[in-house]
Amino acid sequence: MRPPVLLPPVSHSLSVTSYAFSLLPNPLPSHPALIDPSTGVSLSYPSLVSQVHSLVSSLHSYLGISKGHVAFILCPSSLEIPVLYLALLSIGAVVTPANPVATPSEISRLIDLVGPTIFFATSSSSSKLPRHVTPVLIDSPLFRSFLESGSPLSDPVEIHQSDPAAILFSSGTTGIVKAAALPHLKFIAMIAELHATGTSERETMLLTAPMFHSMGFFLALKGLALAETTVLAGSGPLARTIAVAAKYRVTLMAVAPPLVVALTQSADALRFDLSSLRQVYCGGAPLAQDAAERFQALFPSVEISQGYGATEAGLISRMIGPEECHHMRSVGRLSANVEAKIVDYVTGQALSVGQEGEFCLRGPTIMLGYVGDPEANALAFDSDGWLKTGDLCYFDEDGFLFIVDRLKEMIKYKAYQVAPAELEQVLHSLPDIVEAAVVPYPDEVAGQIPMAFVVRRPGSNLSEADVMKFVAELVAPYKKIRRVAFINSIPKTPSGKILRRELANHALSGSTSKL
Repeated sequence: MRPPVLLPPVSHSLSVTSYAFSLLPNPLPSHPALIDPSTGVSLSYPSLVSQVHSLVSSLHSYLGISKGHVAFILCPSSLEIPVLYLALLSIGAVVTPANPVATPSEISRLIDLVGPTIFFATSSSSSKLPRHVTPVLIDSPLFRSFLESGSPLSDPVEIHQSDPAAILFSSGTTGIVKAAALPHLKFIAMIAELHATGTSERETMLLTAPMFHSMGFFLALKGLALAETTVLAGSGPLARTIAVAAKYRVTLMAVAPPLVVALTQSADALRFDLSSLRQVYCGGAPLAQDAAERFQALFPSVEISQGYGATEAGLISRMIGPEECHHMRSVGRLSANVEAKIVDYVTGQALSVGQEGEFCLRGPTIMLGYVGDPEANALAFDSDGWLKTGDLCYFDEDGFLFIVDRLKEMIKYKAYQVAPAELEQVLHSLPDIVEAAVVPYPDEVAGQIPMAFVVRRPGSNLSEADVMKFVAELVAPYKKIRRVAFINSIPKTPSGKILRRELANHALSGSTSKL
């Protein structure tokens, strides 16, 4: 559905950093490349490029970092992080960021999995690293000196586009956390498509996703390659996020669905001037159609561009332009240069338009594989090299992609398959429900029954019987909600994915009050 985007020949040695910098205008833009709204400090494009060159020299000569070294980064988002990423990528080191709020035991498991050569942290996060590790602190005078001294390497490192650029950790919402090795080509291809389909207007992007997450990682690189101004908002109270968006006159917001929902329910959304906002990128988890419609009613001139991506496969699909953005239940059309097929998840037989099956992909944005996990790799790819996403999807006649649910999360009710996401859409249409999640609950007769976790609007007297009756009137009998628990909030990942295993475990333990 998209015209192909011309990519640099794969035989050409090229790093993500070199490609990104090759797209910047000459002379370099005078507007800020990055802004930290918590301090008001900004970094211009000339300073960014200068700092990257200086840091490359220091990392190579002072720290001995070279091609193939794995750099483990345990840092919150800051102006220094994109500079560090670009410098490491230009050397050929493998950027491996982790969540700084993870526990020491979780971090130790990640370290054991990827075997880092060098560590970067901040003075606040370094205590979570193993005792034998001595990290480079990016908030130290030493690191600051790395940014201000040095010159470009006299002998640039030869980097193949198939070389690993990053190792990013999958969310682990449906199983053990895995480490996906991603080539330079993956990021080059995604940047190339967004560059080819971009407008001539300068964007100011509000980035709320953390940069250790695949969405935040890529959007930070994309913003710099496309000469945008990226405002590193991070997570925080909604009022603060809106205030930052208004102050810096952002034109583009990259957010997870919970923020879109919150914007439709907050008086602050109308109290601040968001007239500069033209587009909202929304991804990481499904956005309920009801929430999308409420947002459009509040902000009729703003496009909600939903998309679908995965750590292992990059930017898979998205909406481009106002016509596509009207297809609110879909996640857009396939990205350029990406091939896809829908197959029967039992037989592997290819399916046609409108038929639900497992979504499979191949193309330049696909991962190299999971580090140290041959069993996971054997399950992830079929015999022809197609990546099996584990998502139950279908295409309509116009090429729009629809995600039904995760195959692993399907509820097996007697002989039927029930998609939790479908029931959540129904629940979200009930005005007294703020949030909802559906998980399987064991049943001696049926095998599993759908159980709903519901967050009521303040002051609501909605009962379990009310919820079950409402859903029963809108779905087939086998899809009915048969158990309800009321909680204060739905546990989610930073990208907005529901932590269903956590909910299911609480349901079995009878400790839902702890949520």
